[in-house]
Amino acid sequence: MSSATHGAVRQEPIRVMVVDDSVVIRGMISRWIDAEPDMKVAASLRTGLDAVNQLERINPDVAVLDIEMPELDGISALPKLLAKKRDLIIIMASTLTRRNAEISFKALSLGAADYIPKPESTRETSAADIFHHDLIQKIRHLGAKVRRAAVASPTLAPTLERPQPHAKPVPAAPAVPLVRRQFGLTAPRALVIGSSTGGPQALMSLVTEIGSVIDRYPVLITQHMPPTFTTILAEHLARSSRRPAAEAIDGEIVKPGRIYLAPGGRHMKVVRHGTDAMIALDDGPPVNFCKPAVDPLFTSAIDVWQGSTLALILTGMGSDGMRGGKDIVAAGGSVIAQDEASSVVWGMPGAAANAGICAAILPLNQIGPKLVQLFSGARP
Repeated sequence: MSSATHGAVRQEPIRVMVVDDSVVIRGMISRWIDAEPDMKVAASLRTGLDAVNQLERINPDVAVLDIEMPELDGISALPKLLAKKRDLIIIMASTLTRRNAEISFKALSLGAADYIPKPESTRETSAADIFHHDLIQKIRHLGAKVRRAAVASPTLAPTLERPQPHAKPVPAAPAVPLVRRQFGLTAPRALVIGSSTGGPQALMSLVTEIGSVIDRYPVLITQHMPPTFTTILAEHLARSSRRPAAEAIDGEIVKPGRIYLAPGGRHMKVVRHGTDAMIALDDGPPVNFCKPAVDPLFTSAIDVWQGSTLALILTGMGSDGMRGGKDIVAAGGSVIAQDEASSVVWGMPGAAANAGICAAILPLNQIGPKLVQLFSGARP
């Protein structure tokens, strides 16, 4: 394939199929998508059954799939769609109810790439603005990953496998060597983690491997996620790790043996409380378009654990965690980032890696063993 052809393929807009039984929601999402130069609406459909029946004809890159629909709901349509088109990126959309949060988590386990909460009412301007911003970003970043893979392997494009956690895609260009720093000289005493798109799956895999770390040191996590969803994620983390995991409570003392998760809609920080660390929840404005955000957690950890802070940045869009990671490194701590091949989106870890602040850039299946090694006192 010539370089000119490569360029032409890359410039094709991302084809999006919108599936929702609400004509208002379909129309709103379709207008937003068609306003973007790098994407277009391939179809606007009312039911999951329509989506399954028309998938081959429409051939979308991304599907925005409502959960509650007549004839065939989103969770039932999901495996049928992926059976027909393995590389289809599916973003589940639902209102913020506990039931829908549970279904969204199930959808992730069945192959959905991501989820997005719909505002209760499109008349709520701020909620609609956040929904608009987040949806467009998710479509752009997730859709672009499939397009890059298709360009890199053009002969495989029609039956492209969807990205697997440990699969190494063919690079579109020679990789630029990334600068790696030395690990901090002080043994770590706390693990702080930031994640976003793809994070729930990565976190649930990771906590199964770091039980010895959780038992002896505090683990604090900020995952970009709305209220209700963080409640469900904490329950999943508790089951996966077989350790207590819960949304953090303002004013509680941080102890080893527990996983503390930033609650949706509030930033989580840690502050000194005598000789202890204490949770401080912050209802301030979004940081990096996120609430909760990773940077406030990372930066606050320095005041408590100084150079004994170890930060981990997992898969996610944007660059949240990079500035806080810089602060941790400047204080003598260390940062580990998930590598590009195992990330659903290499935004957050990629920003940290490209900033030159990481002591290690690892595939997901190597991060757990590395953390166990570091927290056991072994030198890297």
